[in-house]
Amino acid sequence: MNTAGTADVPARMGLDLTPFRGLRYDPDRVGSLSAVTSPPYDVVVRPDGLHHLESADPHNIVRLILPQATTPAIRNEQAADTLHRWVSAGVLRTDAEPALYVYEQRDGEGLFQRGIIGALRLSEPSEGVVLPHEDVMPHVVADRAALMRATSANLEPLLLTYRGDGTASGTTAVIDRTAEHRPLLSTTTEDGFSHRLWAVTDPVDLAAVHRDLACRQALIADGHHRWATYLRLRAEHPSPSPWDFGLVLLVDTARHPLRVRAIHRLLHRLPVPDALSALGESFRVRHVDGPLPKALSALSLAAADGNAFLLAGDGGFHLVDRPWPDLLARTIRPDRPEAWRTLDATVLHATLLDHVWRIPDVPEHIAYIHDTAATVAKAERDGGTAVLMHPVREEVVRDLASQGVTMPRKSTSFGPKPASGLVLRALGL
Repeated sequence: MNTAGTADVPARMGLDLTPFRGLRYDPDRVGSLSAVTSPPYDVVVRPDGLHHLESADPHNIVRLILPQATTPAIRNEQAADTLHRWVSAGVLRTDAEPALYVYEQRDGEGLFQRGIIGALRLSEPSEGVVLPHEDVMPHVVADRAALMRATSANLEPLLLTYRGDGTASGTTAVIDRTAEHRPLLSTTTEDGFSHRLWAVTDPVDLAAVHRDLACRQALIADGHHRWATYLRLRAEHPSPSPWDFGLVLLVDTARHPLRVRAIHRLLHRLPVPDALSALGESFRVRHVDGPLPKALSALSLAAADGNAFLLAGDGGFHLVDRPWPDLLARTIRPDRPEAWRTLDATVLHATLLDHVWRIPDVPEHIAYIHDTAATVAKAERDGGTAVLMHPVREEVVRDLASQGVTMPRKSTSFGPKPASGLVLRALGL
């Protein structure tokens, strides 16, 4: 995948990735490494996935990234206490020396990705070093910030992409050379992905990575809320401090193109019949046959011609497309690029949610779920409406980000995402 902002930038304005002393599980103190990992916090389907992970191992990382208690303050205090206990008991151990970490992911279908994990010096979007492409939800940033404050740790890396020169030099050479050695850890998670991790500590290799990345920009592929949280916490602490940096995984998409998937919406309080009735004649509505893969194929075909959504939750599938042009003209901001105005996420939020269905974008009304089948199942169980989305084309993401234009929140899901729990960053170490 080509990513936004791939042109070289002056060294003083590029990426500054630094080693850190990783906090990692001691494999002798847990049932298995696969049993203590988790998808990123915002990918975990709650409550089903949360309960599954909690029961996999008493030390599963989900107890830190998604602590469960009656109030946010108690949850965060609980996470901090849990982290302290695990470190004190040796369940989590700090590596002896600072390192960058080469991280490899493979699945059974031929997907192969390697990147490098480190502590990245933070920069504002206006500096053009790290480019966001989505808006964020303030309450999520506040929630993540409170958790990071309480634990004084970066508990999971966010995913950034950059564009290398396509040759086996610089960071790529260091990654490939490091991967020839025995890894620090190797595990396979229940989703079929194998994960391996190596430490890069040699000063020559670290210097090569620093030189190579110092002239590059990155796109936030996954983790906009965590990046916004990093920036908020940096502003709260006088510089220099460990809060000037945040834990990231950097992937060169010239070598390892990412997949782009959609993030779906679950409208908790809107039954499907009410959603369809409110549309009137402002969209074309057609019933499409299942099962789910067949219905998604119909969505893909419709999306090739314009805005299209698949509604589910009543046991059937309803394809919604061809919005009235007048309605779009009245409900969508005219001061944005055409690529932004025609996004499915823009039409969904500005036209359908705000104008037709009049649903506020708050957790009580809308959930954002990555897994398609889980979104449909929850809608059918709870009596709500699943709004299934078609993925945004990668070049649209790149072009908008390069213009400094952010997409509506949760417009994309890039992957594969790094597993949480393989390496943490404690800011006091």
